[in-house]
Amino acid sequence: MTRLRCAILDDYFNIALDVADWPKLSDRIDVTVFSHPFTSEQAAASALADFEIVCAMRERTAFPKSLFDSLPKLKLLLTSGMRNASIDMEAAKAKGVAIGGTQYSRDPTAPLTMGLILELTRGIGRENARMHAGEPWQTFAGVEIEGLTLGVVGLGKLGSKMAGIAKAFGMNVIAWSPNLTPEKCKAAGVGYATKEELFAKADIVTIHVVLSERSRGLVGAADLARMKPTAFLVNTARGPIVDEQALLEALQQRKIAGAGLDVFSVEPLPVDHPFRKLDNLVLTPHLGYATEDGLRIHYGQMVEAIDAWTRAGEMPRKLA
Repeated sequence: MTRLRCAILDDYFNIALDVADWPKLSDRIDVTVFSHPFTSEQAAASALADFEIVCAMRERTAFPKSLFDSLPKLKLLLTSGMRNASIDMEAAKAKGVAIGGTQYSRDPTAPLTMGLILELTRGIGRENARMHAGEPWQTFAGVEIEGLTLGVVGLGKLGSKMAGIAKAFGMNVIAWSPNLTPEKCKAAGVGYATKEELFAKADIVTIHVVLSERSRGLVGAADLARMKPTAFLVNTARGPIVDEQALLEALQQRKIAGAGLDVFSVEPLPVDHPFRKLDNLVLTPHLGYATEDGLRIHYGQMVEAIDAWTRAGEMPRKLA
């Protein structure tokens, strides 16, 4: 059997080879790990030119038609998750590239969202750093979230999970999205609000909609202007859903109390980005999906898919 080359992309944690049974494929596959993002599409095309198989993380390295055109050897592209907006599926089909995904029954993003809320309101990480630095005792008086109103933008699977967590903390929950109905809110045990009402009433707004052309820029300057000066915004969905320039200005001018962001329009976030200079902004490097448990499942299913594809030409969880 001709040996094939497999590229694992965007393994920022350098964890892929440790959490899955890649040796299972060693009789037919040579694996190379790329732990840093490519600087351009041209760099990706050059680095991946000799690979027949690519394992990608969802919405990291983009695969537009032009990149498929530059990779004539590519035969199999696997992605974490069962959808990836960064892959041109029609271009893959036209080039005869098989696309497969991975499934994970849990989503760790909601607990991370609550972690960002707790950091914004109680300053746990900041106070921990101060304690280790030997700084003065008790300088930050936090905000109690019990009795506050959480505004959930997007009441799908993740938004509903977040609503349940918030209610366990004693928060009132209201929700809105373009297609949300009062009936669905009632069934979920949360209050329905218009977009204008949600941003005006919520003490904390959390975003849980899927990025699409319709949701790009969904939260803009007018929405931020409706928020209370004591309110917080949290985004663990996708960076482009929020107008980042409008958010930057709102934070710089202290028009809202603060924000917690796990996602950004450009990732990794540039080291000189003005977000990094704000003391009322909590930043995490897109950790919503990133747990060892989840990555173990994603990479394990990629090994399973490659094994099936190389043995029988078919694979589980085929997307295209």
